[in-house]
Amino acid sequence: MNSRTEHDSMGALQVPTYALYQAQTQRAVDNFRLNNSTMPLAFIRALLQIKLAAATTNAELGLLKPAIAQAIVQAAQAQLADTEARQYPVSVYQTGSGTSSNMNVNEVLATVASQLAGETVHPNDQVNLGQSSNDTIPTAIHLSAALALQHQLLPALVGLQQVIADKSAECGQILKTGRTHLMDAMPVRFSQVFSGWQAQLKHGQTLLTEQIPRLQQLAQGGTAVGTGVNAHPRFAALFATQLSQLTGLALRPADNFFFSIATQDVAVACSGALKTLAVALMKIANDLRWMNSGPLAGLAEITLPALQPGSSIMPGKVNPVIPEAVAMACAQVIGHDSAITVAGQSGNFELNVMLPLVANNLLGSIELMTGSCQALAQQCIGGLVVLQHNTSRTLALNPVLVTALNPLIGYEKAAAIAKQAYLQQRPVLDVAIEMSGLSADELKQLLDPALLV
Repeated sequence: MNSRTEHDSMGALQVPTYALYQAQTQRAVDNFRLNNSTMPLAFIRALLQIKLAAATTNAELGLLKPAIAQAIVQAAQAQLADTEARQYPVSVYQTGSGTSSNMNVNEVLATVASQLAGETVHPNDQVNLGQSSNDTIPTAIHLSAALALQHQLLPALVGLQQVIADKSAECGQILKTGRTHLMDAMPVRFSQVFSGWQAQLKHGQTLLTEQIPRLQQLAQGGTAVGTGVNAHPRFAALFATQLSQLTGLALRPADNFFFSIATQDVAVACSGALKTLAVALMKIANDLRWMNSGPLAGLAEITLPALQPGSSIMPGKVNPVIPEAVAMACAQVIGHDSAITVAGQSGNFELNVMLPLVANNLLGSIELMTGSCQALAQQCIGGLVVLQHNTSRTLALNPVLVTALNPLIGYEKAAAIAKQAYLQQRPVLDVAIEMSGLSADELKQLLDPALLV
């Protein structure tokens, strides 16, 4: 590989010639080789936006020459327009403060800004002016998560609810056998089933929406330990204003910098809301799988879009692949939450030291939940078809319908009718006419599934 020599406070080393980054990034690449996972580009882009806003703020405060500030701004804008992954090679499993990722972005911007300004721009003294990794990385976690929630997950969640509402309008009045313990229970309408799913999703949407105001409180300005050392007293407020204008979010300095630097409690809460949504989506995915089961030996209440062959050996087999993929995504989000929970406990004194893991898992969960909502809406529920001939047949034979007779004939007599209907595989109405002592007309009304929902 062609290389060039770069220097930092620890000495010289070789860096690839294509690299815009410098020595500290290369040291991180050399040191952290636990696996090939690098920081999410959404997180890198948040750091770029932070550096842009910081340069503008420092220029406004008279701390950075206008020409240097403008060069840093232009460099950040260029990187935001084309965020090339190979320029940001630092592993997720790096120093716990995320210093390596902060310096990676600082160095890339310093290199590009130096080219634009025609003079050397220093990654620490100028790009990182008034900042520390200890407040910048928590700020990037909050910023990237808030943007991903607002622009990706929440719209996808609303879209999925709308697809379910449309499907309910299309076929919601069809009746089916309800189930508890996976066993036949009283009847329900598909619209009632769908309404339960919609309520779950709305609950998840509410929890996630509640996280955004907390995520919009930023650690930036607290610098190393929360005291704000080396930052201008007005930096935090001006920075939040600049970043708000850049991103469209209502950002502000944290109420307490010591809290926002030493802890990741906000990220833990946000991850908990994502886990709640994952639990809801897994429930919906499994309902879809069960109702789609068959086509002959299962429930066969619905069919889902046939997307691909389901077996390498059994011709004609088609599987519910989207619900299965969503269920796996949900399992991963639950796992991410467990890791974030452990990471949240790692705030030793004035700094949490698992920040890169928090960033990676939080953004990974948002991405998985966004994709899951989109897949369920576009490739699954939108094309769902109710097999009314099957739902009507099984509903007519459902002995549990006799529950409606309890107030008139008592539980034990109703149970005897249910058992007889099940043993003879006859409609419960026919058996009730023979055994209940009630008239056929009365029984037809009492046992009408449409009146029992």
